Amino acid sequence: MANTFPRSRRSKLGYRAEDVDEFLALARRAYDAPPGTYAGLDARTIRRTAFAMERGGYSTVHVDAALERLEDAFALRERDHAVRTVGEKEWFGHARAAAAEIQGRLTRPEGQRFDRAGRFSLGYDVAEVDRFCARLQRYFKEGVPMGVDEVRTVAFRSVRRGYAEWQVDLLLDAVIDVMLAVR
Repeated sequence: MANTFPRSRRSKLGYRAEDVDEFLALARRAYDAPPGTYAGLDARTIRRTAFAMERGGYSTVHVDAALERLEDAFALRERDHAVRTVGEKEWFGHARAAAAEIQGRLTRPEGQRFDRAGRFSLGYDVAEVDRFCARLQRYFKEGVPMGVDEVRTVAFRSVRRGYAEWQVDLLLDAVIDVMLAVR
């Protein structure tokens, strides 16, 4: 599967082509498996996929865009299977429960939404995360439009004693799961 994506210049870093091609082959097999069969890959796993970098590798922009489309396709397939299995009412009940849990975190006071990184550790900038949490609150509470790509691509500065990155990342994953569930 040579040159599945455009390559970066030889002097620039891109994703290791061999790793990307191997992952796409796995994704193809997993997607072709019967619905409801876990074939080693799901939407959440796709979201968390990372590749080694190499000079002249695949363009990160193109690969990332393809991974987002692949995640969307897997999420839709997973949702459709779940709706057929447990029913639409129960499926959306799970999505509403997850959204309520997210809102519980978002309504915490500014500066206290997440644990802090250790004294000598870096975490996400508290003010930036709190601003984004306010936008998420408006999305969930008031229906203010927000795209899943905004959540996927949000980036925060690293600062000493910032919010614990793993907690913020888990919340963002949960938000993406809910957004994909109700598309």
